Amino acid sequence: MAMYMTKQGDEWDQIAFEQLGSEHLVDRLIAFNPNHRMTVVFSAGIKLILPEVKTIPQAFGPAPWRKVTRVPSTSGRPQFGPASWQRQG
Repeated sequence: MAMYMTKQGDEWDQIAFEQLGSEHLVDRLIAFNPNHRMTVVFSAGIKLILPEVKTIPQAFGPAPWRKVTRVPSTSGRPQFGPASWQRQG
């Protein structure tokens, strides 16, 4: 079984993508490391067990939390993010 030693600032989806090949394998990574399931951002030096991955799931675009929302614009330029982020005027 392979192991991974975390670096300061690592997150589940980043580790899954870099070590397993897809951020869509986060659930499997967390299942192999239940003692750390409540961790969002890791400190350095945490040992995680990496599950063996035979096939990488087919992804249909980026993970939902990575998507950028396009907001209609009155200026003619594309605007990205929630409408409340846009400057008025």
